Amino acid sequence: MSQSFLKRLPLSRFEVDRDYLARDRPNLIDELRANPAARVLPVFDGRALLKSDTELALLPFDQLPPAQTLVYLGLTTTATDSEPVGTPVVAAQLVDAGSLADAQWSNLRTVGSRLSDRDAGLLTEALGILNWHLSHGFSPRTGAATVIEKGGWVRRDPESNTEVFPRTDSAIIVGITDAEDRLLLGSNALWEANRFSLLAGFVEPGESLEAAVIREVFEESGIWVSDPVYLGSQPWPFPASLMLGFTARVDASRTSTLTPDGAEILELRWFSRDELKASRGEVILPGSTSIAHAIIEEWLGEPIEDGRW
Repeated sequence: MSQSFLKRLPLSRFEVDRDYLARDRPNLIDELRANPAARVLPVFDGRALLKSDTELALLPFDQLPPAQTLVYLGLTTTATDSEPVGTPVVAAQLVDAGSLADAQWSNLRTVGSRLSDRDAGLLTEALGILNWHLSHGFSPRTGAATVIEKGGWVRRDPESNTEVFPRTDSAIIVGITDAEDRLLLGSNALWEANRFSLLAGFVEPGESLEAAVIREVFEESGIWVSDPVYLGSQPWPFPASLMLGFTARVDASRTSTLTPDGAEILELRWFSRDELKASRGEVILPGSTSIAHAIIEEWLGEPIEDGRW
């Protein structure tokens, strides 16, 4: 991954030491509750509490409404006006917003690109692990209610005494170009008709990333591609994905017919750079928080505005 491309991936930024060795302390969360320097990142309904439009609000424990899940995120590695280097931070899944109901809240898609490296890393980590907890309250082996351990990074099945660890779903996303260096964009069935993005899909069991690129592109577009080239990755905790960015070119040795699959993809369009620039005000592109936005910018050779441009 080139440094220039990395800088375009807002959710790949971090200034957090995850301090994984501390997770083995059996009373870690209680220790943090008793530590006046510790801070909590409140999350409710997929949204985080904000201090300003560009900064998360980190609270002391005594200001926290009731929470159903607490997870130790680690130690900050940079200082702010409010928190020195080494501040322990805990994510809290709130039962309800309580006394904070009238405060400023926002989701990661909206503020991710505006946050600092520290805050972007904290919120991405928090949403990823809290979303996992919401869907893993019961053991896949016995059906028993699992118990949270190791600072929130493990759930244990008390009947079989087995541990359940967080999982991440790998997904590829591809900037596809043809012999004329045009970019292929598709419109998803769940979107408004004039919203277009890159083709993407989940990696299947027993499949390499490169094979997933070739398969997913053909399934969604009828186009055979070759020579997938890895660009970089970005976590996408909606709810639990890791987006792996690639470029690929149309395979000139195989016959392809551009055909939307009709289920996920309803429309496909090739764009030259001039055609995409001329579509300002007509076509909606991916928001600046997404890796799709960064890949399109990489191909275009210039910045694009968030959403409508």
